[in-house]
Amino acid sequence: MLLPSLALIVGLLLLVWSADRFVDGAAATARHFGMPPLLIGIVIIGFGTSAPEMVVSAISAFRGNPGIALGNAYGSNITNIALILGFTALVKPILVHSQVIKQDLPILLIVTALSAYLLYDMQISRLDAVILIAILAGYMAWTIWQGFRQKNVELPEELQHQKYMPLSKALFWLVIGLVLLMASSQLLVWGAVEIAHYFGVSDLVIGLTIVAIGTSLPELASSIAAARKGEADLAVGNIIGSNLFNTLAVVGIAGVIHPMEVESAVLSRDVLIMSALTVALFAFGYAFKQPNGQIGRFKGLLLLLCYVGYNSYLFYTAV
Repeated sequence: MLLPSLALIVGLLLLVWSADRFVDGAAATARHFGMPPLLIGIVIIGFGTSAPEMVVSAISAFRGNPGIALGNAYGSNITNIALILGFTALVKPILVHSQVIKQDLPILLIVTALSAYLLYDMQISRLDAVILIAILAGYMAWTIWQGFRQKNVELPEELQHQKYMPLSKALFWLVIGLVLLMASSQLLVWGAVEIAHYFGVSDLVIGLTIVAIGTSLPELASSIAAARKGEADLAVGNIIGSNLFNTLAVVGIAGVIHPMEVESAVLSRDVLIMSALTVALFAFGYAFKQPNGQIGRFKGLLLLLCYVGYNSYLFYTAV
């Protein structure tokens, strides 16, 4: 039991560190080859911050543990909204821009509803997975087209303060980051599976809790850092983007590799909670008489209490 626990902890820490190095290296490489700022933001930052979830889920599917993949995706979405946004709002109230309410959140609501519909037959087939990936591709193409219509697009906030990195160093961290990302994910999945078997809980529960929290650490770190800099409003956009990638790419990739039967609890418990939190995020951020909404400390506390209650229920029913 000691070795799997150590593998889980080391895997989580190495996963977060390697994902950060991979994003830095990829972004610097893209800048050297003249990639537009918009594409760096969407492709590098979008995929980079969700890289832990995607790699862990892909490896889980390859190893025949699709429950971890599905739990990782939906658990990360729940963690992003309830834990990360809740904690960030406690640090500093979050401003929610009107564009997020009118455009980004409705898209997330539609994608969440679609995922629930695809799960209604209690399975994720390869066709379902291909549909999810195709929607992601369409969404990214539309976002890129919208972005090119805007003038003076700047580098994403995450990269504006990035120091100059020579091409050789950028390529080094790109390759090393990717290799360590794969290795740490292997370590994490092995440790999680062994711990799940030891305690007699399902792969799904481990994916929904420990793995979901671990792979969401980059979002947590970036959201807290943004709040401390007085830029807490960036957290909502990051979380919406991450949840879209999780729902479409993470589940889609795992489903293409290993079509999976889905436990009934996923639809009646996890997807229900994920959907309710997404609706709550829309309601909390909506401003009736003002151009922008706000998620204050009280709403942040409510989100945190939802997260504690959900995880308490999971462990109570699983152990």
